[in-house]
Amino acid sequence: MQQCDGDRIGSEAEHPPFEGTAFQVKVWNAMKEIPRGETRTYTQIAVQIGHPNSARAVANACGQNPYPPIVPCHRVVRSDGSLGGYSGEGGVETKRRLLREEGVEFSTPS
Repeated sequence: MQQCDGDRIGSEAEHPPFEGTAFQVKVWNAMKEIPRGETRTYTQIAVQIGHPNSARAVANACGQNPYPPIVPCHRVVRSDGSLGGYSGEGGVETKRRLLREEGVEFSTPS
């Protein structure tokens, strides 16, 4: 896993060009727009990219993210507020840690 500081996650972070399907690239670009300290649901990302019935496909694209946490898939959660999965090193525990470091508070047990 690449190490990064909190200031180089998201829209300002640099990474090699994406290699994936057009749908995956839309999802990954949408994730880069999520501000530090905020989350979005898989459904919200699906709506944002124009595929409102594709929350499951968004979750799959998150799982294929080639640059976690630079492309902040850790900021995408389930609609019930639970964390869901995380493809980066350390799995969901890393997702939980990254979100806490960004100041995200959990309203439901994660």
